[in-house]
Amino acid sequence: MSGVACSDLLQRLVPIVRAAGDVVMAVYRSGFSVRGKDDASPVTEADEKAEELILHGLCALAPDIPVVAEEAVAAGRIPDVADRFWLVDPLDGTKEFISRNGEFTVNVALVEHGVPVLGVVLAPALGRLFGGLTGKGAFVEDSNGRRPVRCRMPPPEGLTVVASRSHGDAVALEAFLAGRKVAKLARAGSSLKLCLIAAGEADLYPRLGRTMEWDIAAGHAVLAAAGGRVTTLDGEALTYGKPDFANPHFVAWGLGH
Repeated sequence: MSGVACSDLLQRLVPIVRAAGDVVMAVYRSGFSVRGKDDASPVTEADEKAEELILHGLCALAPDIPVVAEEAVAAGRIPDVADRFWLVDPLDGTKEFISRNGEFTVNVALVEHGVPVLGVVLAPALGRLFGGLTGKGAFVEDSNGRRPVRCRMPPPEGLTVVASRSHGDAVALEAFLAGRKVAKLARAGSSLKLCLIAAGEADLYPRLGRTMEWDIAAGHAVLAAAGGRVTTLDGEALTYGKPDFANPHFVAWGLGH
C-alpha cells in the first residue's frame, strides 16, 4: 500500500477510534458489570460495543483487509491473515477500566508483512490520542490540539522506565534493569506505556509477561513512527501474524539504546 493511501487510512481511522472511545466512556460512567472469558480475563460491555463499532468502521474503510479483533478471536472468529491485516483491541487495560484509574486505551493497528506500519491509540479518559505511520512520524492529539512527537535520548540523570500497573514480575524486572542507570520507575496501564516512550516521556518498557498481538500492535506502530523500536529479549524485531497471536517477552526502546 502506498504512503499516500496509508496516510489517508490513518486520518480516516482517527474518527472511528474516537467514536469507539465515546462508547467506552459511556459504559465507564455507568454501573457496568464484569464477566470472565474462557482464559479468565475480564470483559465488559465496553469491550464488546467498542469492538462492534470498530469492525463496522474498518469494513467501510477497507473492506478487503481482514481484521483480527480480541473479542472476535475469543469467540472463535479468526480470519485468515496474510500480508496485510488489522489488529484491534477495543479496550486494552480492562483491569484499569474496572478500577476506574483512566489508564485504558482503544487500539487499532495495520500490519503489513509482519510489521505494524500504522497505529492509533486513544486513552479516552485521559483525553490523549496517539497516531503514527511508518516513515511519516507520530503525533499526539490532546486539549492543545495535534502536534508531532518523537522519542528522546535518555537524559544524563538516567532512564525513565515504565512498567505494567496490573501485570509483571518484579524480580524479573529488577534483574533486567541491573546495571542500567535508572532515574525513575513509573507504573502505567495498557498500551499507554509504548506511547509514553514515543512522546519522549519515558525511555524503556520491558514486558516480561504474557501479551497478545492486539495488546501492543498500535502502540508499537506509534513508537516505531516516533523513532523507537520493539524487540524480543534476544534483540530481534518483534513481528506479528504468529499462529496464536501471542507475543514473547519484549522490550520497547526509545533512542540511544
